[in-house]
Amino acid sequence: MTKNPFINALTAVTYIVVLVSIMNLIPDNGFDSSIVEFVAPILVISLFTLSAAVMGYVFCYQPLRLYLDGKKEQAVKLFLQTVGIFAIIPFTILIIYFITYIF
Repeated sequence: MTKNPFINALTAVTYIVVLVSIMNLIPDNGFDSSIVEFVAPILVISLFTLSAAVMGYVFCYQPLRLYLDGKKEQAVKLFLQTVGIFAIIPFTILIIYFITYIF
């Protein structure tokens, strides 16, 4: 990824939004239940594995490169900033959701 923690965090959020949007577009009727019972766990585990790989790349690639180049403090700082900014985004969405839900 980049050395910009904001771009890294926004990339992670964008990935999540795209996945959720695609999942919401899939109709939940018209499928044979026996097929769904077989395929659903495969899809869930596959999607989890893919998401772990994508998030690992988004969060760890640049910090790991910096760390291996001997820039350990900069690597830790970039990783923590990316995680911190990412944590703020869902927390903000949650606060907005609760505010709109209450009012």
